[in-house]
Amino acid sequence: MEFGLSEEQVMLQDALARFLTGTGGLERSRAFAAGQDRRAPDVLQGLAELGVTGLIIPEVHGGVGLSLLDAALAAEQLGRFVAPAPFAATAVMAPLALIKAGDAGQQATWLPRLASGAVVAGVALSELTGARDGAGVEARDGRLYGRAQFVVDYEADLYIVADRARGLHLVAANAPGLTRTDFRTIDATRPTGELVLDGVAAEPLKAGDGVAAVRAMIDAGRVMLAADTLGAAQEMLDQAVAYAKGRVQFGRPIASFQAVKHMCAEMAAALEPCRSLVWYAGHALDHLPEEASLMACHAKAHLSEVGTFVARTATEVHGGMGFTDLVGLHYWFKRIGFNRQVLGGPQAVRAEAAALQGLVA
Repeated sequence: MEFGLSEEQVMLQDALARFLTGTGGLERSRAFAAGQDRRAPDVLQGLAELGVTGLIIPEVHGGVGLSLLDAALAAEQLGRFVAPAPFAATAVMAPLALIKAGDAGQQATWLPRLASGAVVAGVALSELTGARDGAGVEARDGRLYGRAQFVVDYEADLYIVADRARGLHLVAANAPGLTRTDFRTIDATRPTGELVLDGVAAEPLKAGDGVAAVRAMIDAGRVMLAADTLGAAQEMLDQAVAYAKGRVQFGRPIASFQAVKHMCAEMAAALEPCRSLVWYAGHALDHLPEEASLMACHAKAHLSEVGTFVARTATEVHGGMGFTDLVGLHYWFKRIGFNRQVLGGPQAVRAEAAALQGLVA
């Protein structure tokens, strides 16, 4: 059986690559990282016009109605260009929560607005993938209390917050009693932070199975982060090869040196199998529910390790230039590092995979 991308999926990636190139590429990310704006509205609006913000949202709600594999392909391109745009939460995890646990009214209210890019949704469920001292959210009498840290797509208009019992709740960004605190992380292209909830009024999502919805959100989020890392690592590899071909030392391109050849070959050999792993994990989310969680864990953990290896080695190929802001490799390096830890680091995710297979208690 041949597993490959369809013509439409290739066209999606090509269209997204052309758009992101047109926005200014790395220079646009530099401007965002420098704090010139909080959301990159031009990038977000362009993604909405391409249908990226509504990729998995059903057509009846103004979306495109495509699969989570298609979303992973989009995430790969966003990582390749270190695009400063919300995606994993606002275009994938939040719509999944509404589709699987929201009632008809909640879906009709929010899904069209998410699809059009009019609303950005953040997701707060990191405490369900790794407990942090003093963090966690409790629901009592229709209100939320506690702290949620490392919110995915933090700079948002609406949050979907998971409580300790894995119930899901809609919370407006301007809700009384909600305090937001920015976190400074290594990846300046994607804001994150903490929500402190002190009796915040919340609208529960309880039309479906909340526990199953949370599981689906975590799985999908992990695959999107793995795909983002794949794109970032591929770009770092491509830049390393191009630099090696053009950099002349001792009268010859350094790409002709055996040591440099080996470094580039090792990166390519480690990264190429990751592409099929991410594709299969994305496919499993929609079509192989019995494998979805396990494959999401494998993709997230493995890409975290391979991405780190490629980021380090590509920087080494560049020598001293690899550490300069002029080249800008650090944007991809830091993106990969951020992805490694969000929604569970590789060690924690591998332990979860082992538990899913009954290998540990």
